[in-house]
Amino acid sequence: QVQLEESGGGLVQAGGSLRLSCAASGRTFSSYKMGWFRQAPGKEREFVAAVSGGSTSYTDSAKGRFTISKDNAKNTVYLQMNNLKPEDTAVYYCTVGREYGSLWTHDYWGQGTQVTVSS
Repeated sequence: QVQLEESGGGLVQAGGSLRLSCAASGRTFSSYKMGWFRQAPGKEREFVAAVSGGSTSYTDSAKGRFTISKDNAKNTVYLQMNNLKPEDTAVYYCTVGREYGSLWTHDYWGQGTQVTVSS
């Protein structure tokens, strides 16, 4: 049974940092695309960052502030978030899936971790 367990969320002041972790169990995802989405209250879930092979991608608002990385030996993906802003407040979800061109299958989702940034 595949499980994605997120951790690292919390309450932080604007300008602060958090590091999210997503540990996958049940199978190896070294060749899969892994990443993060977030959902703020009353808003749609949106893409934040992803890593696939040696490539990374970010939403524009995360560029220069967030860094995604993956440890294949630990089957874990990380999201280092610096210079956090109140608009980063959301539930952050880890997702993993296969990649076919521009298609990302999102085979699995974590349960989410809350990030709250106070002004």
